[in-house]
Amino acid sequence: MSVEQVRVELGARAYEVRIGAGLLARAGAEIAPLLRRPRVAVITDETVAALHLDRLREGLGGVAMTALALPAGEATKGWPQLTRTVEWLLAERIERSDLVVAFGGGVIGDLAGFAAAVLRRGVRFVQIPTTLLAQVDSSVGGKTGINSHHGKNLIGAFHQPSLVLADIDLLATLPPRDLLAGYGEVVKYGLLGDARFFEWLERHGPALAAGDTAVRARAVTRSVEMKAAIVARDETEEGERALLNLGHTFGHALESATGYSARLLHGEGVAIGCALAFELSQRLGLCSQEVPSRVRAHLRAMGMKVDLADIAGDLPGPDALMALMAQDKKVRDGQLRFILARGIGEAFVSADVPADVLRGLLVTALAAR
Repeated sequence: MSVEQVRVELGARAYEVRIGAGLLARAGAEIAPLLRRPRVAVITDETVAALHLDRLREGLGGVAMTALALPAGEATKGWPQLTRTVEWLLAERIERSDLVVAFGGGVIGDLAGFAAAVLRRGVRFVQIPTTLLAQVDSSVGGKTGINSHHGKNLIGAFHQPSLVLADIDLLATLPPRDLLAGYGEVVKYGLLGDARFFEWLERHGPALAAGDTAVRARAVTRSVEMKAAIVARDETEEGERALLNLGHTFGHALESATGYSARLLHGEGVAIGCALAFELSQRLGLCSQEVPSRVRAHLRAMGMKVDLADIAGDLPGPDALMALMAQDKKVRDGQLRFILARGIGEAFVSADVPADVLRGLLVTALAAR
């Protein structure tokens, strides 16, 4: 399989996202041009370390590697493990001219990137994402950070990677649930700005889930192309980049409500959030009922979580969920901004969502549990 290259155009901080099979086996050659001395510090988690760390070490060849494996899971993305990571990097004498490698899914990418951002006021880092979610979304664009008990991703910094290596082969070891959770971010790109890509996913999504490497590579490449273009135009989310949060206002609130636990993975929250966002758009008269029905039908066909009823255990009431949404990063001047849609591929940012309509949607969704 050939390697696709997508460039994130950010002037002097531009970088490439390389997508293809076998990239881990030649990680040393890919990273070497960035190194001032042949040494990297790898941040990973215990699950990825057991599966892939030896292969990364081999792929680095003559590049020396030191590694820290953190506990797997969203709970890692907080102050205690960030502190542990930064202190470890200092103990390893990582200098400003050195390179940190984030080797894992979205949690590791976000946390390791934030550690690199604050270490010695900024150290370069490379993303080697190991999950579908991280390959299509969180590894690209420079958003790094950790969660707070007040909400998700409320503490962080924009710190762009120097390189992203998305090895499609790594997706073969993902549990089916984790792969489908990542698909929530893939389908988001079609829903927000590319109806033809959504149509392509309707045809090829099952093959992606079944393990078709070429389909997976194409889905990752198109997702990264869309994100790279938006990030290049709006790096720090002053406007258009907010579109990438389609489904996230609902999803982040649901993740918080479930304690960032295995009850609801991030991509599952995004998928449910996308379905709710299209339902909200329909209730506001922006699109026909056929549109959210089509979104739900595709997510259901892929075997994904779609409704609040698909989340195990208790959930808080509508007012509590709305309070969690009010902590979202997209709040401006006390006004919560939603990503709504006039149709598939036609998303836009709006602060004009009446509270009673939002509450009514949540009441209906909760009543169906």
